Amino acid sequence: MRKGECIVELDTIENLTQSRLTVKISRRDKSVETFADDVLAGLSATPKTLPAKYFYDEVGSQLFEQICALPEYYLTRSESAILQTYADEIAGSVAENAVLVELGSGSSVKTRLLLEAFLRRAQQQHYIPIDISRSMLVQTARRLLQKYACLKITAYVSDYHTALAALKNKELGPKMILFLGSSIGNFDPPRQRSFLQQTHEAMNPGDRLLVGMDLMKDRSVLEPAYDDALGVTARFNCNLLTRINRELDGRFDLSGFRHRAFLNEKLGRVEMHLESIRSQSVWIGELNRAFDFAQGETIHTENSYKFTPAQIQELATENGFRLLRSWRDARNWFSLNLFTPL
Repeated sequence: MRKGECIVELDTIENLTQSRLTVKISRRDKSVETFADDVLAGLSATPKTLPAKYFYDEVGSQLFEQICALPEYYLTRSESAILQTYADEIAGSVAENAVLVELGSGSSVKTRLLLEAFLRRAQQQHYIPIDISRSMLVQTARRLLQKYACLKITAYVSDYHTALAALKNKELGPKMILFLGSSIGNFDPPRQRSFLQQTHEAMNPGDRLLVGMDLMKDRSVLEPAYDDALGVTARFNCNLLTRINRELDGRFDLSGFRHRAFLNEKLGRVEMHLESIRSQSVWIGELNRAFDFAQGETIHTENSYKFTPAQIQELATENGFRLLRSWRDARNWFSLNLFTPL
């Protein structure tokens, strides 16, 4: 390793020579094997499902960034408005030398508002973004380092669970963990609880967890956010089938499926599905088998749970946290919630 380099495992990421950047790659990554196993399990189930985490390959991550800019997708604008108004207050809720940890960082566009608030009160800031998309993570880290001279980045190419286990170390100092974008709403209730419990285990007294949570509202607002007029969300959803074709030697004909999104009021969530528009059989080479689809049968690909204030409070207290503060946008559509471990 040359002088000035701070890069881990250069066999995996090349030509990163930023002295303020460390990239750590999970050696537990068995993504192809796991993807195949999960596709087999999901398409063999009744009803058929595919895990939403597989949306975010390189193409999927880029499509999601486009979704965030759509007029129908109010979540990003609402959350950004909260951060623009309250970033300094949020930064002031944790120790001045706190490390900023972000789960599922993506392009970190909204995070810059918080980074700037942290940098206004400290000479240096340590930022730890965690994302499964290596290219997105490294690209974002480079942009941030160019913009902020007093920033140090330790980037984890990893899933949340593996990275959180590595962040339990008290020597890291106080930290604020960010889980923005209502990502927690993509988990079903048992997984919401297990996520919060695991995050709690990685935290020490005085640490903070800032969680974005979308609030329940009318169908006329919710459904277009997941079924936009330009069809970007449809392409994002269908990219799952493209990924199976590419990585698992699948034979999905994308013209044989369509995107569906609707509010399930009983369960308090918006559901996304891929609906088979005809009876068909799809071969997947890596799995050495075909999967039959009836006309109208769907693959359930994602849930986006919406929350009431009472549900947010309940999630905090039932999982070892105290809800310190909730910030909302002017329309009361979205909330940022500050948890601290009890």
